[in-house]
Amino acid sequence: MRTHPALGAAHDVARAALLEATDESAVGEHLRVVDDGERLATHLFACTGPGYRGWTWAVSLSAGVEDDAVTVNDVVLLPGDDAVVAPAWTPYRDRIKPGDLSPGDVLPPEEDDARLVPAWSAGDHLDTVDRAFAREVGLGRAWVLSLEGRDLAAQRWNDGEQGPDNPMTKQAPGTCDSCGFLVSLAGPLSDRFGVCANGSANDDGRVVALDHGCGAHSGARLSRSAGPQKLPPPVWDTVDVDEL
Repeated sequence: MRTHPALGAAHDVARAALLEATDESAVGEHLRVVDDGERLATHLFACTGPGYRGWTWAVSLSAGVEDDAVTVNDVVLLPGDDAVVAPAWTPYRDRIKPGDLSPGDVLPPEEDDARLVPAWSAGDHLDTVDRAFAREVGLGRAWVLSLEGRDLAAQRWNDGEQGPDNPMTKQAPGTCDSCGFLVSLAGPLSDRFGVCANGSANDDGRVVALDHGCGAHSGARLSRSAGPQKLPPPVWDTVDVDEL
């Protein structure tokens, strides 16, 4: 589409509008005109302000329908391909990683967190107590893991360093399900995970998959030779007295 003649020739109008918005020292040469549609165009100027290399001034213009009068719509500073810009904003919640929290930090769950459900709706193992009554009088926890939250945790633990798919497990003398240092869990995850209680193990105090393993297994034994190893004669004898 061909740029409207009045808009294409309005270099001076665009520059005058730009100088009203910023200092003259920050405005460089006119770069080009961009057609934005019927009776709309944008004049681009180089930005010479310190710290704004690769940025461009953009002055948006429009032409009147009856008299082709040029009107300034907007003046903005836009980054180019080589411009130095701030990184994309990452919400605070997405920036927090496991281990980042310090004493006093608070990280509440989302209001619609799919990992949590009200205790009365999930039971919270209240087999003999009416759930609605338990919630009303404040028995137990207000929120518990949902099925989705439980599955996410199980998958995360299984895929981590305490899961079965790692070099430590592949070279271990046995798996955690047969280790005397394993503390059993209660609840729906007890058939897949436990807690390591071996103070000498890397996973002490951590949740481990039952098919995980390490060298600190309670059944590990050092292999010993049946007899003393016979050494070869020395290359150079430094024990005996040399005969002259």
